[in-house]
Amino acid sequence: MKKETKTIIITGASSGIGRETAFKLAKEGHKVFAGVRKKIDKDELEKLNPNITAVYIDVTNPSSIDKAFWFIIKKADKIDVLINNAGIAVAGAVEFLPIKKIKEQFDVNTFGALQVAQKFMPFLKNGLIINISSMASYGIFPFIAPYCASKRAMDILFNSLLIENKDNIKVVSVKPESIKTPIWNKSVNSAKKTFDLLNEASKNKYKKEFSYLEKNALKNNNSAKEISEVAELIIKIINSKNPKCSYNLGKTALFAQIISLLPDFIVNYFIKLKLSKI
Repeated sequence: MKKETKTIIITGASSGIGRETAFKLAKEGHKVFAGVRKKIDKDELEKLNPNITAVYIDVTNPSSIDKAFWFIIKKADKIDVLINNAGIAVAGAVEFLPIKKIKEQFDVNTFGALQVAQKFMPFLKNGLIINISSMASYGIFPFIAPYCASKRAMDILFNSLLIENKDNIKVVSVKPESIKTPIWNKSVNSAKKTFDLLNEASKNKYKKEFSYLEKNALKNNNSAKEISEVAELIIKIINSKNPKCSYNLGKTALFAQIISLLPDFIVNYFIKLKLSKI
């Protein structure tokens, strides 16, 4: 039996999870509109498979979203799946994080995803929205608080969208454990710039913790889950008649969920204990 061909939009497809997912979906015969911000990424993506059409889209820019919308609906009269994948990770000690950086975190991960969904909802009737969230949404990871909070906020907003919408649009949150993507190196590089602007007393206050962040990012790049595992889960969800509202990917993600259910004072005690041993 021939598989049904779907029209799929995926944001943040220049690299990592987005690129891999776009490629695998196109390989299965689906028509994929892949969001990019640079011409070089557009050219490279479209070379991967003729079923991929790269689209310029900056999820923080309403004008960019609007242009992408009109470009896509001229080529497709219906959208079956929207995958909100575009994301960044802001890291650092909350005490010294510039509010501007925290706002930037939410602009991409939370408001950007919601803006794209709102724009395409009229063409998503009976369709599916898949959000690439994170085990960080369980909120038990210090020094990446903006990232955790943005993913939690995204989950809450989209769960309400699932409940409220009258167009039978399903919403699924995918919560992977650490994945081998460029996001962590970018995050540490950005955090380093912020850290370097601090005075010496402030630097010394969190010097050990920043060093830990750098080592953890390197660890994620070398020993985290492969991006292909996320792409395969997304394909499984798309092919499912009745997908769940939320999927953990990896034992660490499941463990994070279980830990998050404990009373706050217990969770905080053990996290502080671990930090004291860095």
